[in-house]
Amino acid sequence: MGMREEKLYSTGKTAKMLGIHFATLKKWIYAGKVKAIKTPGGQYRISESEIRRLLGQPAPKNRAIIYARVSSADQKEDLKRQKQMLQEYAEEHGYEV
Repeated sequence: MGMREEKLYSTGKTAKMLGIHFATLKKWIYAGKVKAIKTPGGQYRISESEIRRLLGQPAPKNRAIIYARVSSADQKEDLKRQKQMLQEYAEEHGYEV
């Protein structure tokens, strides 16, 4: 039986899978935090096992500040609703509020 070739992913695809910007991934590659293979054309490819390793580690969460306001005290319920929607949005996109 021959060795199975491991699947390689582009930096863009890898960044999407990790939930980070591709520029962040490139910085990690340059810093040696991510093992990548450089193609003859100068592009980087990341192995499936490296992606699995990265996904196994908890990524630090980005922090966000949310801001909501209303024009009068009579709109207190609107303010609560705005706050809830902003918190949910931030958390769904990986931010700690």
